[in-house]
Amino acid sequence: MDFSILNGYYGVLMEGTKYTILVSLVSLVVGFVLGLLICLMKMSNFKVLKLLSSAYVQILRGTPLFVQVFIIYFGLPQVGIDFPDIGPISSKFIAGAFALSINSSAYIAEIFRSGIQSVDKGQMEASRSLGLGYADTMRFVIVPQAVKNVLPALANEFITLVKESSVLSVIGTQEIMFKAGIVVTAVYSPMEPYVAAAVIYLVLTTILSKLVGILEKKLAKSN
Repeated sequence: MDFSILNGYYGVLMEGTKYTILVSLVSLVVGFVLGLLICLMKMSNFKVLKLLSSAYVQILRGTPLFVQVFIIYFGLPQVGIDFPDIGPISSKFIAGAFALSINSSAYIAEIFRSGIQSVDKGQMEASRSLGLGYADTMRFVIVPQAVKNVLPALANEFITLVKESSVLSVIGTQEIMFKAGIVVTAVYSPMEPYVAAAVIYLVLTTILSKLVGILEKKLAKSN
C-alpha cells in the first residue's frame, strides 16, 4: 500500500468526518426525545399506546438499518413525503439523520425503560404520598434519576451511531465512507482510502470510548 497517493485528499476525509459527527449528534438528540416518548408510551396503562410503542420498537429493532434508509429515502417520496433542502442542509442529510434517529430511538426507548425500572419503587410511592401526581412524579423524580443511570449507555449508543452512519453513504450523505468513495475514484485505488476511513472510525470510537469510561468513573464517585 502506498498512502502517499492520499496526499491532498485528507482534507476530503476530514470533511466527511465532520459530517459523520454532526449527523450522529443530531440523530442522538432526536432519538433521545423520541426514545423517551416511546418508553413512556410503552410503560403507560393505556393498551393502545403500549401496543403501538411495542410494535414501533419491534419493527425498528427487527429490520436492518440499511433497509430502513432505503425505505425512507426512496420509498417515502412515492407516497408524497419528500425531504427538501433547508438552506445549506441537503435533503440527503435530513433523510439520513431521520433514518438514524428513528432507528436509534427504538434502542434508546429500551435503554430508558431499563433505567426507569432501575429506580427504586419507593421513589414513586414516596412522591405519590406527598401529593405529586403520576406525571409530575415521572417528570421531577423518576426520569431525572433514570437519565443519570443510563448516561453511559446513551454514550455507547452515540458510538454505535458513529459507526452505523457509514450506511448513509448509499444515499449520498457526505460522511466518511462517501468521501472515501470520492477519493477512490480520484486515485484509482480502493485499499488506501478505505483503510484511511477505517482508521478515522477507529480513532473516533476509541476517543469516545475513553470519554465514556471517564463518565462512568465520575458517575460512580457521585453515587
